Amino acid sequence: MTKPTLSCVLLVVLAALAVTARAARPVGLKHVEASTLTLCGQLMPGNPNPYHRVDTVRFKGFTRAENLQVRESAGLAVAFKTDSRVINVRTVYGQYQSPVNTTGIAARGYDLYVRRDGTWRYAGSGCKSDQRLLLGEDLELVANMDGSMHECLLYLPLFAEVDSVQIAVEASARIEPLPRPFRHRIGVWGSSFTHGTGVSRAGMTYVAQLSRLTGLEMLSLGCSGHSKLQPYFARVLAAAQADAFLFDCFSNPSPGEIRERLLPFIETVRQALPGIPLVFQRTIRREGRNFNLKADSLEAAKIAVADSMMALACRRYSDVYYITPSATPPDHLSSVDGVHPDDYGYTLWARSLRGQLLPILKKYGIE
Repeated sequence: MTKPTLSCVLLVVLAALAVTARAARPVGLKHVEASTLTLCGQLMPGNPNPYHRVDTVRFKGFTRAENLQVRESAGLAVAFKTDSRVINVRTVYGQYQSPVNTTGIAARGYDLYVRRDGTWRYAGSGCKSDQRLLLGEDLELVANMDGSMHECLLYLPLFAEVDSVQIAVEASARIEPLPRPFRHRIGVWGSSFTHGTGVSRAGMTYVAQLSRLTGLEMLSLGCSGHSKLQPYFARVLAAAQADAFLFDCFSNPSPGEIRERLLPFIETVRQALPGIPLVFQRTIRREGRNFNLKADSLEAAKIAVADSMMALACRRYSDVYYITPSATPPDHLSSVDGVHPDDYGYTLWARSLRGQLLPILKKYGIE
């Protein structure tokens, strides 16, 4: 008699868990595909998979890691209204990552907000374990609500590719698309900072917080570790639908890459989208340089080159700007790993951007 293989045993265990999960699922719920509601944050609407940020069949040149990252749902959110007393979500995942410096809730879970008194308030968040993710069971985000109509905003996972997102409400409840809650279209391209590394929940990225602070729709294309002013990314941005761009692009590239690639990158985007503001951010301070002399020297060199090249770019091109955000409180205690801010650091970042970015955008009728 042959011994069962490990894969066979795993399949039997998963099948048993699936039966248990089906029995445990709450009854009397209906599921609505999120893409049939109001999907916010899409830099490039109309992709075959609506939860992919870039159509990787149309755009080429990405490395294997970049190809996955642009398919992840980071920065996307679903706006809807419902009078259900419970809100669940069910997901069909493609691939997903588990960054060690980001919570599982942020990486492959959900973050729900409900509007109260004109502001978006936290309502619920969560994520299933790796084992439970395979079963496709519902994740309860909030329960025991009062049954009145609520406006909701659900942020999708930061480091996961999703093929289906179904929002579950009571069978007798209404669920409808919410009129788009944000104005204009501001593309945001950048590094792990923009992607959201270090946050506890998807709604705490500086991009998401900036949207809620300003009412402007921020369209995130953060690619952790891979925002290096590559020409193929410039071609993607040049094809996007945006009223303005905000860039976080000096954290990942070397001084040589900044010097070589910045002006051609601007030229590609500028030729395709003349007259729109291109706002570049100086890299925030990384706390890991405080006592590491090598790290301090490299960071200083990168920032010096970025400062020099941006001074040249602002002279050469109209509608190009350079601003300096901050994610550092007076006590310098907002870092997760010496590189990425925590939630509070990203809050400081978003607030510092608001004061500098809004006056620039206002010149172009974006307010």
